[in-house]
Amino acid sequence: MTGGQDLSGLEQRRAQLHADLAAVGDFRPGTLSAVMRRCGKPSCACADPAHPGHGPQHILTRKVAGKTVSAHIKPGPELEKVAGEVGRYRQFRQLVGEIAEVNEAICEARPVLPLAGEGPAGTPGEKGGSSVSSRRSSRPR
Repeated sequence: MTGGQDLSGLEQRRAQLHADLAAVGDFRPGTLSAVMRRCGKPSCACADPAHPGHGPQHILTRKVAGKTVSAHIKPGPELEKVAGEVGRYRQFRQLVGEIAEVNEAICEARPVLPLAGEGPAGTPGEKGGSSVSSRRSSRPR
């Protein structure tokens, strides 16, 4: 994707990705899933093996401080809102990955500049330092 582009093209691509990232909007990490469940009551219709079960129930699952946390999401406007936020999080992650990839290509394409102490031919200048040597502040052991 980034191979073969010149430095200015890569910088333009990075600027566009930053603009796309700014336009993502509200997002949240997690996975939204719809599950069908059986209640366990022997007299319920879901006890029949041919019955699909109750639901769907929509569950948002995410990690908080290293632990998995699940939340039930109500169908309707709340579900639509959460689904959009989770989708925008996937978009956010994709853009961040592309930005990292383009930045790496920019780092590879940017020319190496000589160090401040080096002369024009790349030869190192004289080593600096003080002319006075330091004295020992305490007696030797």
